[in-house]
Amino acid sequence: MRLFVIAIGRLKQGPERELAERYRERFDDVSRKLGFRGLEVHELAESRARDANTRIAEETAAIGAAIPPKSVVVALDERGDNIDSGTFARHLARWRDDQVANTIFVIGGADGLSPELRRMAQIRMAFGAATWPHQMVRVMLFEQIYRAATILAGHPYHRA
Repeated sequence: MRLFVIAIGRLKQGPERELAERYRERFDDVSRKLGFRGLEVHELAESRARDANTRIAEETAAIGAAIPPKSVVVALDERGDNIDSGTFARHLARWRDDQVANTIFVIGGADGLSPELRRMAQIRMAFGAATWPHQMVRVMLFEQIYRAATILAGHPYHRA
């Protein structure tokens, strides 16, 4: 199973990008033995439209066009569920074992995700009740993906 992150906006050079890349590389080291085939990022341009509804619609179209058929979609959404790391790992393992070709993690723009994308998602996931900058959401997502792989591998990184 391949993992993709589709994100509105670009992660600029700096500590957030370096940390995200570090977790992506760690995941690559552990994941192949577990049946995962990489973690790729597709960064899409933010809409330049003047009003929020148009921006959301344009970004939804771009995200939708980037999602391959027969994919599981996970929406990162502040209204989503708080999922603990063990449950997250079990979801990834189940999708892998069910031979899902792709798991797609979607991070919307500053205006959030459209109701259509939230409905399309098999899981709507939040990192707590706080609002997080998109750069931090990406870092936290990559860390959780890496942590899930270590849980599945029986690696001592996760100590809960």
